[in-house]
Parts: sequence; C-alpha cells; structure tokens
Amino acid sequence: MPHVLVAGKLHPLGRAVLDAAPGITAHYIDEISEDSYAPHIAQADALLIRTQPLSAATVARADRLRFVSRHGVGYDAVDVAALNARGIALAVCGDVNSTAVAEHACMMILAAAKRALRGDRAVRSGPWDWRNTLESQDIRGRTLLILGYGRIGQHVARMMAGFGLTILAYDPWLAQHGWPDGPATSVTDLDDALGQADILSVSAPKGNRPLIGAAEFARMKPGAILVNTARGGIVDEAALVDALRSGKVGAAGLDVFAQEPPAPANPLLGFDQVILSPHIAGVTEGAAERMAVSSAQNILDFLAGRLDPALIVNRDALRAD
Repeated sequence: MPHVLVAGKLHPLGRAVLDAAPGITAHYIDEISEDSYAPHIAQADALLIRTQPLSAATVARADRLRFVSRHGVGYDAVDVAALNARGIALAVCGDVNSTAVAEHACMMILAAAKRALRGDRAVRSGPWDWRNTLESQDIRGRTLLILGYGRIGQHVARMMAGFGLTILAYDPWLAQHGWPDGPATSVTDLDDALGQADILSVSAPKGNRPLIGAAEFARMKPGAILVNTARGGIVDEAALVDALRSGKVGAAGLDVFAQEPPAPANPLLGFDQVILSPHIAGVTEGAAERMAVSSAQNILDFLAGRLDPALIVNRDALRAD
C-alpha cells in the first residue's frame, strides 16, 4: 500500500483529498523544516512538501520514494539533480496562485508609490503635516517594466493597465517563441528598458546570480520604485540598500528575501519607504486551498498513472531512467 508523507501543515481540504483516497496511507508533519520530516522519508512512496528544503542527503535516505509533489510552483529548495539521479519525479501545482501573486504585486506598487507606511505613521504618531511633503506619487502616465512575463507578469500587466501606465515587459524566451496578447510591449534590451522605467516589478524565475544589482540600479531613473514578488536573490539586497540610501530607488515592495525570515539586523527593515511582507503573495486563503488540493491530487494522479506530464518538471530524468 503506497504511503504518503506530508511535510508541512496542509490545508484541511488537501488532507481530505488524501484521507478519502482508498488504498493509501498518509503521515502528516505540521512543522516546516527538513529535520522534522527527514526521519520519516524512508517509509514514503510519495512526498508532499511545502517550502522547506529537500536535500541530496534526505533523498539518499528515501529508499522507496517515487514521487515528490511541491505545494506550489517553485522548487528552488529541492535538489533536482539528486531526484534525477534516482529517477524520482518532481511535480508542481498548476496555475493555482498566479492571480494572487499579481494582486500582491499591484498592491505593493501602489503602496510604494503612495508612501503608504509614511502616511499611516503620520496619522498614528504625526506629524500630520507630512502630507505637505508631496511624497505621494501619481502612477498615471508613468512607465512600468515587468521583468518576466509569464502568467504572473501578464496578470500584473492587465491589472495595472487600468491605471494609465505605459507597460513594458522583458522576457527573452517569450520574445523568441511568441509574445502573448496583452497590454505590455516586449523589450529586448534590458539596459535601455531600465532607463525608461519608473517602476520595476520582478516576476522572473531565480537564476544563478541576481538579475538586478548595482549596475542595473545605476541605469534606472532617480527615485524609481522596485517591487519583488518572485524569489529572494533575484535582487541583490546589498545593492538595493545602497540604492535606497542614495535615493536612486525611492521606494520598494518586497515579499521575498535572500534569507527568510530576514535577520533582525537586515538594513532593509529600517526603511519606512519599503513595504515588506513575509513571502505571502501566493498564500491567500483561496490560493492555499487550491495549492493543497492540487498538490494532494497530483500524488493520487501519479500513483494512478494519470498525472498531467506538463506538471512534472524533470521528465527527461524519468525517461532516461
């Protein structure tokens, strides 16, 4: 009988999917850490994992493991090479939270432009006359550059189009393979686009190095706004701190960090023109329900041999196996 290990607290609707499935057993560990679930991995045929790491050392202990289902769409904390070496499939959820992330990005753009934290403080503790500094900005007529134009980036473009922005998007893959319909104009020269942008919203996948660092900040307009709802590490945090201190970046919105949670001494926490949130853009109530159900159903579909191959991120390794 297949045994499922669930690592990290799962929404009750996701648990219900597994508990109602005939012919499987499931073990739930609410704590989100690798150390909490690793001792149980040897008994698992399938693993449902949230945001905690899945390292090569843990994979090596997983004698029976055939399938890993990510509770979400990112998998940068998973050692894919270790799974590939064992022929273990890794799947992600379908499109369950892209609109939630896009809504969060739009909220951060508006909050940063309007200096929402400073306005809130002016009411709660003064001075009321802060309003006369005219720090709050219009966004109508400004230029928004979206870095990464997948589902989330396209939602951001459609949502922000109603505010009267000029919208550009940088996505080399789509520029080569077919640009989708929508309000964003494709740009292929990132350096030039950064110089045009009043607002930069990051929706790109994480690579081996930061996409936005000191050189990129230098090309941006003075006082530009940066929003990152993608992954920590895409933006060089030390360079961002310097850009905020110099005024090169006037305000920012950050849902993700290189270290999560960020250390108390992280200087980004000291800027009241920076809106911060604890990696929750895709973790709304509705999105959490959809991710839980989807990640649980992916396990059942895999075991039944009917999982959509498009959800498996390491299909080549499985074919090689």
